[in-house]
Amino acid sequence: MSLVVRQPGLLSLLQDRGRFGQHGIGLTTGGPLDTEAFALCQRLLGNAPDSTLIETSFGGLELEARVATFVCVTGASMPLTINGRTQALWTVHRIEPGDRISLGYAEAGCRSYLGVADGFDIPPQFGSTATVLREKLGGLRGEKLAPGDVLPCAATSGRPLLQLPPAWRPHYQNQVTLRVIPGYQQAHFSRLEQRRFFSHRFTVSDACDRMGYRLEGPAIRCDIEGILSEGICHGAIQIPADGQPIVLLNDRQTIGGYPKIGAVLSLDTAALAQLQPGGSVYFAAISPHDAHNALHLAQARLSCVPMPERPHEYQ
Repeated sequence: MSLVVRQPGLLSLLQDRGRFGQHGIGLTTGGPLDTEAFALCQRLLGNAPDSTLIETSFGGLELEARVATFVCVTGASMPLTINGRTQALWTVHRIEPGDRISLGYAEAGCRSYLGVADGFDIPPQFGSTATVLREKLGGLRGEKLAPGDVLPCAATSGRPLLQLPPAWRPHYQNQVTLRVIPGYQQAHFSRLEQRRFFSHRFTVSDACDRMGYRLEGPAIRCDIEGILSEGICHGAIQIPADGQPIVLLNDRQTIGGYPKIGAVLSLDTAALAQLQPGGSVYFAAISPHDAHNALHLAQARLSCVPMPERPHEYQ
């Protein structure tokens, strides 16, 4: 009882919410880059929040079902077809053995999440199934999906075919404004450099992956070139010697020695991770108090998202 990978696309990884509490032994977090799309996929399917699904970047994934179950795809606008017929994203679909599920290439955004009812049955490593390629850990063999990979999942029946109303779906654009909580090293950046950082446009370079997004724009100077290596939080904005910011993401190293001007609010790193190379980035400073308020409001909004059933299609 499984789904079999026929074409893995450019980069498809098994992910759960991430590997927490392991930084002390040098293991990073992993997990979904777009936590909102990940969480909504789990809710639509009625899964536990930490179930394992597939994160696919840029598209091209093709699976064959060997089990009767339900699937849902959220995130970037990647055309979804089942047996060659176009199907809606953000919607639960029933599949039968022999069905072919295909994702085209992203038209807006770049990360999608394909889940099955009750999640994929993958043994955890260090408390998580999250795949981190740099550490060769999680998923299947610690690697990206490959043709012929078998993804075990249970046969399921009796699920409602829910859908997320269009008004509640994220709209992925080619420009984002990232809210930044300044850090204690901000004092090493002059007022002029801070103003340059918060008032100019940066673009996403080709050097962007799950470890971090390197940006291109006006060089930001710091009065120190390096610091003693210290722990690095999700969203930290490192400023290396060339002055080009790097926003660190899920697969970041656990320690580093570049000065940091602040950290991007975790809500906004999801929007950043949906940008393709060439996308535009602006930064805006916020206080820790405002950051906490934004997180609580986002959690409240997520709990109120309506998920109606498609009429006459309960299986």
